[in-house]
Amino acid sequence: MEEELEEKLALRIQLFRESGQVRAEVAEFVEGELRRLARAGLPVSEETAGMLTSHLMMALNRLLNGESLEDPAAGDQMAAELAARPGAVRLARQMSVRAEQALGTAPLPEAETGYLAMHLAVLAQRGPAAGAGEGVREGTPVQQNGEQP
Repeated sequence: MEEELEEKLALRIQLFRESGQVRAEVAEFVEGELRRLARAGLPVSEETAGMLTSHLMMALNRLLNGESLEDPAAGDQMAAELAARPGAVRLARQMSVRAEQALGTAPLPEAETGYLAMHLAVLAQRGPAAGAGEGVREGTPVQQNGEQP
């Protein structure tokens, strides 16, 4: 049985879809990715993943429309921030590959993958282990039922 997304987060996705801001297949892909993250134990809600949801839907929709996603200003500062979060970068790259396969898009540019990794790092910090001040430990595979996020 497929678990439901939190009502407010599902409403965010529905509004993007119904307003025509994103294609239906993008909304469906993002819903699936959010469920995947939730199954992996990350706290997926409007509060924790709302910005991730909006950012990913808009980026994938722009990519499908052939629009540029390049952001040269993101470079060095983001790379330095993400150096300490290889798990988030790995998750972002995996998500990018799944989007490419599921939607037939070009790969997400490195800067866009970095933004996605930043959102995922914040989400991981809010996970169950975050209460102990640890967050999701790097190097620990985030997996449930044999499935990685």
